[in-house]
Amino acid sequence: MNSSIKLGFLTQLKKSLSVSEPLIQVILGPRQVGKTTGIQIFLKSFKKSAYHYVSADGVLSKTSDWILEQWLMASNKDEGGLLVIDEVQKVENWSETIKKLWDQQARSSQRIKVVLLGSSSLDIQKGLSESLTGRFLLHRVYQWNFNESQKGYKLSFEEFLKYGGYPGSYQFKEEIVQWLNYMKNSIVETVVGKDILSLARVKSPALFHQSFYIAMSYGGQEISYTKLLGQLQDKGNVEIIKHYLELFEGAFLLRQLFKYSNKAVLSRSSSPKILPMAPALYSMNKDVDLSQEEMGRAFEIVVGCELVRLPGQLYYWRQGKYEVDFVYKFGKKLTAIEVKYGKNISAKGLEKFKEEFPSTKLLLLTPENYKKQIESLKA
Repeated sequence: MNSSIKLGFLTQLKKSLSVSEPLIQVILGPRQVGKTTGIQIFLKSFKKSAYHYVSADGVLSKTSDWILEQWLMASNKDEGGLLVIDEVQKVENWSETIKKLWDQQARSSQRIKVVLLGSSSLDIQKGLSESLTGRFLLHRVYQWNFNESQKGYKLSFEEFLKYGGYPGSYQFKEEIVQWLNYMKNSIVETVVGKDILSLARVKSPALFHQSFYIAMSYGGQEISYTKLLGQLQDKGNVEIIKHYLELFEGAFLLRQLFKYSNKAVLSRSSSPKILPMAPALYSMNKDVDLSQEEMGRAFEIVVGCELVRLPGQLYYWRQGKYEVDFVYKFGKKLTAIEVKYGKNISAKGLEKFKEEFPSTKLLLLTPENYKKQIESLKA
């Protein structure tokens, strides 16, 4: 990895640790996007005698005693020490143990600084909300976007639509079979076949795997739970499909977008639009052989992945034959966004949405203007 790229979270981390009494720093994001590499680069600015780094990935005994041992090793470092625990969600009762140790040291003159890295949103968020409320600062890390991929690996835009998201895969973009092998074994199998199953109860792992690939094949599309269920080659029910999608969402593989409505109840009861969190997760289901229409779908995914980084809420909208690809709501501001790839451009969905919600800002995004337009939403 080009160490100057995709490490923006380190700037904020350094600033957050530099205050007199820093909170617990939590770095949260998917596997294989640079969290561990980034933190190792960050630690090079410290003397080895000033920090203790350890990963819970692959640790056989992952109990609270293990965390206590790491804590004591960090406390023996110079200047109180810095403790960094990678894949912390794999340790039993990690949040309760960290809370206990953190609160105990509040009464001590010697305080260590703590950085926790995790790749499971569901498990990490549960621990943060139940045990560490008011004690942590969250830093989110995402799959790579086009700017990062272009600067770090010189990917063209069309290459990014096919291969984008996971920098470790870029070395194989000239060998499709190797690229697919990397994506399926290093990404999907590691996350779907190991990480999620080690943290959540899944009755049928085979059905779970199958549902992931089916969901990815509908990337960028609205799909009912019933239709997804009908694609599976096994018995199941809608609640199982909902649960599976929540697990994939918690592992940063996809986002479910719901139909925009003034009434929250109606929105959550709608069929979801499946947004893979990287175009590579969509194209791998097509063996990277994308038609023009599928390239357009991949571009829509790219835009969606940029929009979910913003602080607001993201939806889609449909009324009869009229559709809007994305609806972004931040505070009282509402923006309807249509994504177009190629020559066929229509704004009928935007016009209809404007009739229903007159105060809406309208955006038409193309490969040429999408970065500038999304940047305007931050203002």
